[in-house]
Amino acid sequence: MLKFFKFLKRFQLQCNRSEFKFSVLFIVIVLFLSSCGKEKRAGITDVEKISKDYVKENYSKKEVDIEMRDGITLHTTIYSPKDTSKNYPIIMQRTPYSSAPYGKREFRNNISPNIHMMKDGYIVVYQDVRGRWLSEGHYENMRAYISNKSSDKDIDESSDTYDTIEWLVNNVDNNNGKVGIWGISYPGFYATYATVDAHPALKAASPQASIGDFFFDDFHHNGAYLLSYFRVTSLFGTPRPDGDKPIDKVWYNLPDLQTEDQYQFFLERGPLKNLDSFFEYETVDNPRMAMDGKTDDFFWNELKEHPNYDELWQSRGLIQHLKNVKSHVATMIVGGWFDAEDLYGPLETYKNIEKYNPKNYNTMVFGPWDHGRWSKRDGRTVVGNYYFGDNISEFYQENIETKFFEHFLKGDGDKNSGLPEAYVFDSGRKEWKQYDTWPPNGVQKEEMFLSENQELTNGPKEIHGIQFISDIKKPVPYSEDVKSVITPRKYMTDDQRFAARRSDVLIFETEIMEEDFTLAGDILAKLKVATTGTAADWIVKVIDVHPAKVETNEEMQDHLKMDNYHLMVRSEVMRGRFRNSFINPEPFVPNQKTEVNIKLQDVFHTIKKGHKLQVQVQSSWFPLIDLNPQTYVENIFKADEEDFKTQTHTVFTDSSIEFSVLK
Repeated sequence: MLKFFKFLKRFQLQCNRSEFKFSVLFIVIVLFLSSCGKEKRAGITDVEKISKDYVKENYSKKEVDIEMRDGITLHTTIYSPKDTSKNYPIIMQRTPYSSAPYGKREFRNNISPNIHMMKDGYIVVYQDVRGRWLSEGHYENMRAYISNKSSDKDIDESSDTYDTIEWLVNNVDNNNGKVGIWGISYPGFYATYATVDAHPALKAASPQASIGDFFFDDFHHNGAYLLSYFRVTSLFGTPRPDGDKPIDKVWYNLPDLQTEDQYQFFLERGPLKNLDSFFEYETVDNPRMAMDGKTDDFFWNELKEHPNYDELWQSRGLIQHLKNVKSHVATMIVGGWFDAEDLYGPLETYKNIEKYNPKNYNTMVFGPWDHGRWSKRDGRTVVGNYYFGDNISEFYQENIETKFFEHFLKGDGDKNSGLPEAYVFDSGRKEWKQYDTWPPNGVQKEEMFLSENQELTNGPKEIHGIQFISDIKKPVPYSEDVKSVITPRKYMTDDQRFAARRSDVLIFETEIMEEDFTLAGDILAKLKVATTGTAADWIVKVIDVHPAKVETNEEMQDHLKMDNYHLMVRSEVMRGRFRNSFINPEPFVPNQKTEVNIKLQDVFHTIKKGHKLQVQVQSSWFPLIDLNPQTYVENIFKADEEDFKTQTHTVFTDSSIEFSVLK
């Protein structure tokens, strides 16, 4: 602003009075219009210009402890509109992350799924799930579903939701008898759970970024342990200091690595068993953690003692129980194409509800978001370095989410909601599309082969082996950033040039596209590989290589340009021991050609004319996933230093990638 006034002073000296007045008026008008434009681009609308005390001014708050069928009480916070002249539907969220703030005079700044629904009027309910915060009982991470409950002692998250809804519709004033549930991430898991053996009053559920199975979501990907999630283990595995008694303050500590360089920290730490010390002792700096000088993190123990897809993980997976979703519950599954935490969950939730309950109202919404970004009002939608457009989350909240809940909780509630089966964002064209099915009609399978000379070809050529050395001391990083993050997200759209220029990353790419090439659906990598060792991981990345002279957006890191940007569209890992079975792992036979298939989750992305499609293949992705010893051991969590060995890997040119292509 100071520079602006100095400019005016200099300008005044060069102009007569009338010219100066006219010029100043012109500049003010330009600045005003520019400001309006920025406001519009940033997504600032009248609906957001509300008091920070809006909730306190328009809602009454009540906290209750609702008794479950086995006598345990769950702490529940109820926000009811002060306008009692009409009845309202109930919209609820169940969470392990706290229904705080606690106390009748303490209010959340925002309630309900979005700001439109907060203003439209709903009875909004938050509940601490069993065993967390102010709720009684014992907490279980991803509590197993009980299909045939024979007594009141047979409880799960489905029964707890049922009992909660039963109490709410019978005890909360001015409710219209209809209930909806929503949640993002872990609360999304509870939202899915609510649809199984659902209460008759539950009419609408929106699981968003929902966990589906911990062996494929969050902490594992196809059996590979996500080391990058190590620091949040204690969030889920630290017992409350007084056992099952409620607590309203944080009782867990997240490990402090004492460095911003996670890559170097984990590399120097060595085998996974060397991380045990983070869970053996806690100092008395936090007296809530001090229990005879020790803390026993039950989740870390589960991860260590159950490296395979055994009964523990199978019983806690929710995907296999979606045959029991009740027909009176409309579902809208929401996810982000670039969600690093929960992409498997929402996609598999949608597909399995669709498969086993074809008469149900079941839709999906996927946009260009990372984890839960659709709940924000950011104006510009950016994941990492990559800009996708303006007001995308705002559009979703107003025209999709609000519309869904209004129809089923305030409207007719029939299947004519006005929403399509699939509301999906093409992250290459940067535009919304609507389809009657997912994948869309017209999708065809198209196979491309990993050929020599870094080519990705439509047909196989002569079969050769392409070798690279997987050095145990220099694993391929998942990001070129030097930072310490609790859970990584940005890497999902990171520029992959840093990896493409390493000798231990194989690249294969097409010629420049002469027309748009739209990927819509899942991707299957069918690798033919060999290794000099007995164990290996295999990572496949699908990349959109941008042309030169592309404009760089303002969020781009300083050392990068959009010119030749290697946008990662999809990626996945397969821990090689699980190539034939997640239950019964097996070693590789050294130097023997072996098939390894890797399913990459669905995408909706157009490789535009002038771009190139690239595939990268590598065998480490550190420290996103833990380091494979490359020597077969029964349990990698208990591997010794001497088990880790550098090996030579081979990828054969009859390997292929099967794409789902929309014609």
